[in-house]
Amino acid sequence: MIGNSFFSRSLSCFQDHLRLLQICVLFLLIFLGGCANLSEITGSHFTDLFSSDEDEIEIDEAELTELQTLPQIKPLWQAKLSESKTAVFLPVYDNGALYAADEDGRLVKLDPATGREIWRVETKSQLSGGVGLGGGMILLGTYKGEVLAFDESGNALWQSRVPSEILSPPQVDNGIVVVRTGDSRLYGLSATDGKQIWSYQGVAPPLTVRSFVGVSIARGGVFAGFPGGKLMALDLSTGNVGWEAAVSQPHGVTELERMTDISSLPIVDENQVCAVAYRGRAACFEIFSGNQIWARDASSSAGMVIDNNHVYISEDHGTVAAFDKSSGAAVWKRGKLGSRKLSALMIAKGARLIVGDDQGYVTLISRQDGSLLGRASTDGSVILSRAEYLPDGFVIQTQKGGLFAFSLQ
Repeated sequence: MIGNSFFSRSLSCFQDHLRLLQICVLFLLIFLGGCANLSEITGSHFTDLFSSDEDEIEIDEAELTELQTLPQIKPLWQAKLSESKTAVFLPVYDNGALYAADEDGRLVKLDPATGREIWRVETKSQLSGGVGLGGGMILLGTYKGEVLAFDESGNALWQSRVPSEILSPPQVDNGIVVVRTGDSRLYGLSATDGKQIWSYQGVAPPLTVRSFVGVSIARGGVFAGFPGGKLMALDLSTGNVGWEAAVSQPHGVTELERMTDISSLPIVDENQVCAVAYRGRAACFEIFSGNQIWARDASSSAGMVIDNNHVYISEDHGTVAAFDKSSGAAVWKRGKLGSRKLSALMIAKGARLIVGDDQGYVTLISRQDGSLLGRASTDGSVILSRAEYLPDGFVIQTQKGGLFAFSLQ
């Protein structure tokens, strides 16, 4: 368990003034970086503005030439939605259909085999989080804190509202819709009418990463990572805290150095829940007690996935690493993927991983040894969200709003 010292600390007058100065400098640097691309100034990647040269991974011509010789992943189809200025969207497959949304307020249902549009809803809202799916509902969030619920035919079911912007897909299970807002508050809403059932507000450090992380729901619990390296388990029905654990502890003198947020989804299997912190550690815990199973140094803002044997982490600075699920022992690490910023990973059939990057490429990686198996290009824009399963392959959504489906045959 985490002691009370994790939530509070006394600061001298000098430290208060120093912290204020650091935050002012931070805002000035972000303002000066206003011409940078989306992945440099929004979401969990804005901290890359402060990376030192020694942290950068060189990408040379030999590396790019090797990547160009990889087998090309077969394209299936592509579709187009509007470009996202700040939001990150994830298409979702369920019950023989694919659902996708964009920042301009469109929700579409597509045929997953052909990409043909089945229906379209113009919500007339500026969307910021989606798509969430479950219980026969399609869920979206807006910058105004609105939660929009539709049925599988595109008919509006209800609309609710929470106090601040929703940057991740609302999730639903067992009659409860869980919404996470940009200030890291959680709300449990009735799946019937959207009325609030419970809420949770944690204590955040003065300086945090703006991210699009949501929550994971499993085994009657809500699992969420928070700024400061905290992992929380809440009861789905009541919002009561079951346990709290430290994935990573803040270190350093300045608030910027101490920033170690969990800006990606926790992963859950039958017995354990795992999470990884930005500039921190990766750790796994017993799902019901929160007791730590293992922990090791790692840094990721994109997150991790798990299979029967291993945990795979899409690490910062463009590497993918595999660890033993039971012990945390390192198994393999793969760099030289042609990019320093990778998306979240997807586990695919045939012992493969799928990862996107900030150059708009998709790469297939062997889960057994990290070898590269294939590669494909999209529209050249940033891929921030993970790939989504399709019966014949997978689909990704780019920053420019491109939907690209590929075959895994």
